[in-house]
Amino acid sequence: MFALSPGACYTARQSGGTPEGMEQPSHTSTGGWLARFSRPAQWLVLIAVSLLLAGMFEIAGLPAAFLLGPMLAGIFVGTNGSVIRLHRAPVVGGQVIVGCLMGHVLTADIVQSFARDWPLFLSVVLVIIVTSGLLGWMISRLKILPGTTAVWGVAPGAASAMMIMSASFGADMRLVALMQYLRVVCVAGLASIVARLWVGPVGAADHGLSWWFPAIPWTDFAVTLAIGATAGAIGILVRFPAGALFFPLFAVALLQGTGLVTIILPPWLLAAAYAALGWSVGLAFTRDIVRHAWRALPQILLSILILIAVSAVLAFILVEAAGIDPLTAYLATSPGGMDTVAIIGAASKVDLSFVMALQTVRFMIVLIVGPPLARFIAQRVG
Repeated sequence: MFALSPGACYTARQSGGTPEGMEQPSHTSTGGWLARFSRPAQWLVLIAVSLLLAGMFEIAGLPAAFLLGPMLAGIFVGTNGSVIRLHRAPVVGGQVIVGCLMGHVLTADIVQSFARDWPLFLSVVLVIIVTSGLLGWMISRLKILPGTTAVWGVAPGAASAMMIMSASFGADMRLVALMQYLRVVCVAGLASIVARLWVGPVGAADHGLSWWFPAIPWTDFAVTLAIGATAGAIGILVRFPAGALFFPLFAVALLQGTGLVTIILPPWLLAAAYAALGWSVGLAFTRDIVRHAWRALPQILLSILILIAVSAVLAFILVEAAGIDPLTAYLATSPGGMDTVAIIGAASKVDLSFVMALQTVRFMIVLIVGPPLARFIAQRVG
């Protein structure tokens, strides 16, 4: 899963900025204290709370700080009487940038590692996908969450991709985002603890102004934006589900793999893209959906713990049967964000190509089997 963080130098049909699969929230006042403020004032509150939360998460070393912060700020503002909504353009732009990032991490080392150990990779990935499918079916069957929401919420793929794709297949994108990023936080915390057992504590990065706004080759940056914009536009025009995300992903992976282009994605651009996606989800929350999510929280946490436990068992099998070192095995099977795993792995003595190869293979398989699996479970649960 890609719970993306700007620390890496990394659609759905929509209406009025609200992702497909989510009902358009009412623009009438819900009686919250923000209803007394003008729209510009509400935007200022949203931006201020987003920066505060994102900064706190970044200092704490939490993953996807600049997505989680704006998303939680959007929930806070949206459930307290705000009527502001994000326009479609920045949301689609955020999807394009995330797609470019996903294509950027698909390197030749990952392909070579997969070619060397593909039977092992596919076996591990199959077990994790079957486990997540059963968990999604049980949550849907018990009517804890509506429709195919549970299927996408527990899917061990890229969090941002699952969130965006879910809206194209009838799921509630808000609850999917809640489930995906709650798992990201849980997995990242556990992965950090496990890493400390082998390599000691890894402090939070101290990012200065020069890190956020580095000197970049502007020609390569312009080419990157042109590739993303062109591929994203094609994806939307052909009405491909989450086309603004997947067409840039495949275009960047192909062109970068052939050595034709150098992809440049500076931290400030990634932070802006994550914020747009976070706001689009958070502002769609209502008090009713928050109450429903709170009631389902114990079951959601239980599904996360089960998936983490199954992944830990698989890691143990890799250690015993294949001679993989424990930290490499744990990070490779961990159902968390690929970037989060990469950051922890880069600061540890692990086989990073093995880790990222297994994570990438799982992500790609989930992209392929996710839609038919969601439809299959939806038919079985009515």
